[in-house]
This record gives sequence, structure tokens and C-alpha cells, in this order.
Amino acid sequence: MTAASHLQPAISASDGRLVPGTDALRAQFPLLQQSIHGASLAYLDNAATTAMPLDVINALRYFETQHRANIHRGVHSLSQSATDDFEQARTTLKEFVGASSEHELVFTSGTTESLNLVAQGLWAAKPEGAWLQPGDEIIVSGLEHHANLLPWQQAARMSGAVLRVLLPDAQGRIHTASLERLLSLRTRVFALTASANATGERPPYEALLNLASQAGAMTVLDAAQAAGHAMPVLARINCDFLAFSGHKMHGPMGIGVLAGRRSALERLTPLRLGGDMVTEVRWDAAEYAELPSRLEGGTPNVAGAVGLAAAARFISRVGRRAIAEHVHGLRAQALRGLSCLPDVTVLAPHAAQSALVSFVVRHVHPHDIGTLLDEQGIAVRTGHHCAQPLMDHLGLGPSTRASFALYNTPEEVDRMIRGVSLALEKMR
Repeated sequence: MTAASHLQPAISASDGRLVPGTDALRAQFPLLQQSIHGASLAYLDNAATTAMPLDVINALRYFETQHRANIHRGVHSLSQSATDDFEQARTTLKEFVGASSEHELVFTSGTTESLNLVAQGLWAAKPEGAWLQPGDEIIVSGLEHHANLLPWQQAARMSGAVLRVLLPDAQGRIHTASLERLLSLRTRVFALTASANATGERPPYEALLNLASQAGAMTVLDAAQAAGHAMPVLARINCDFLAFSGHKMHGPMGIGVLAGRRSALERLTPLRLGGDMVTEVRWDAAEYAELPSRLEGGTPNVAGAVGLAAAARFISRVGRRAIAEHVHGLRAQALRGLSCLPDVTVLAPHAAQSALVSFVVRHVHPHDIGTLLDEQGIAVRTGHHCAQPLMDHLGLGPSTRASFALYNTPEEVDRMIRGVSLALEKMR
């Protein structure tokens, strides 16, 4: 019997559905049941890390207390149970991302490792030659988190390739025509986010990936900010590599996924060499295992994989469309309220499909706003959000970011708006 069979989540609809933003759903998240500085917690930092529901906590507890063992090589019952849990988690997550038979899914520590695995794996030397060669071109969008920029900077340095940036316009939008002008016969990689973590911009990634793929480039999509409410369907997009993290979709920290076309994953040079990623080892050489094992060297985060699969099931049970409509509504509410405040500028106000809102206040540092909001029990994120080149390009400097998840409520958004207004009054 698996951990999932023991879970009995609360319901908040007559047909058994979990409804976003309701008390019954919020009751599934122990993190939210606390006070900060004497006020109930309004957790609006979900773009950084989301809270875990009881489903996930219970799945982790069950694995650690009933099945914890190393996987794949053991013949004893616990090892076989742990192996079953791990591989069932892989199957669950393949279904969650909409993988087809041409795709495979590899567990990593998170989006950052996944993207590094791709970038380094494409320039590292192989007998048949690296994918990236001197003079080749790598294109990254200007919306990227540092995790989808720095690995490509290094890949360009190590391979001799040229790094090009697909810059957004003054409003933070990415245009297909701009990519068409950048693409060339030397373009080998195109890396893009599904949703910008600093502004909320949702680029037309389907069309952009198509253009790059048609030009012969490997395509890489960072889906970290989409995983919790708008996970792309892998089989429906022209994507070679898809990366995301568990902790941004109500799963554990330290676990993530690199999914993609098997033919693309097979091009990657493994970065973690050691146990369970080989079929034969000699003193002077070794034979690597088939996918996915060849990219999962060492003891994996088995509990994390189990927890991540539980998070995927939880999201599916609530319903992706319901979650998306809920967070988009909260974002629209925040945009209306913040836009009415003096000296406040909201980044990418047009990004209606976002689950976050970032804003700057003239002559006020975001750290001051974040500190004053924290005193009222409201958790937001401040700074460059690991996207400093984008913020510099837009000319707005660091910002304050409120980001929403399935458990947030309109009342919390109102509290945030009032909190910002009060903070501005205090600082004036």
C-alpha cells in the first residue's frame, strides 16, 4: 500500500473538490496556520517557495517511516518498495507534464541543477563531439532568472560559442519578430522562461520555441514559475528540455525535474559520475547506463521524488484551470489596488496570465516596504529577484513582489494593498 492511499484531504465542495482560496483548502497547509508579529500570516512569496499541503507532508512521513531504503540494487523488501515508490513518482510526473513516448524524465535537485545539466552537458566533449562548437550561437531571452542565464554564459565561454540576448521591449514583452532577426544558421540553443519570475511576463513561448526549433536549435524552457498553476503540456510544445522545481509547486525543497525528448537528453554528457549510472566499470573506462539512470548518478532524493509526485496529484485534484483562474484573479485585484496608490509603478501590468505582481515606488527602497509589510504579518519578496540584467534593462531597479498560490485569498490581497499604503504614509 502506498502513502497516497492513506491520505484523506479536506474538501470544500459538495462534489469533493478542493476549491482554491477556501478555508477547507487552506487548512491543508500547516505553514499558514500561524501568526507573525501578532498578525495572521498572509504568505505572498510563492514565486520563491510555496507551502506544502498535508498530502505531501504525509507522503514524506510515510516513505521515511515505512519504505526508506536505497533503491534499484537491493533485493530486500524495503529496497524494492522504495524503488517502486521512486519509479511510480516518475510515472506520475510524466503524466503531470504531459510527456509522450518520445520523452523521458530525470530527477534533479531543482531547476538550477536541471538547467546546468543541460548547459554543461551540451558543451562537454563526447566521442562524437559536443553540441556546442566555437562560433555557434546561444540565444537566451532577457526575461531570465540567473539560473537560465549564468549556465549559458559559462557554456559560451567554455565552448567558444557566442551568447546573444533576446531583449524585451520597454514594457517587458518578448516578440517573435525579434527572435526571427536573431536566429541564424549558427543558432544551436534557445533558452526561455515560461513565466518571468521578476515581472510576471508570460512570453508567447509556444511560438518562440517553434521558431527556434525550425532553425535547428535545441530548445530549453524554464517552467519553474508555471509549475504551480500553468504547467506546459510537453507533448504539445516544440521543447527539447523542460525544467522545474518541487518547492515552487507545493513539493519539497531539493527536488526537481529535467524532462524532455529522449533524443535530446541522450546528447547530454553526464555530470554526476558514480553509482547507479553505469552498466559496466573497468579500471580504465566505464559504460554509461541508459536514460534516465545515466543522468541520475548517486543516491537520489527518493523522498523528494515521492513528495513531488504527491504535490502533482494535489494540484491535479484541485484542478489546474481552477488554480489558474484563481491566481490570475488575485493578480488582477492587486494590480487595480496598487495602481491607485501614488508614486507606484507596476511592472508588466498587461501580464494578465501571471501569478505575481511586482512594483516599484518612487524614492522608496523595496526593502523598507518589505520590512513594514512583515511587521503586519505579510510576507513578500524584495530585490532584483535573481534577474538583475532584466531589472537594469527596464530601468526600474529592485522591486517589491507579491506572488499568489491556490491558498491565497482576496482578503490577503486587500491586506497587502492597505499595508503598502500604510508603509508609504509612514515613510512620508
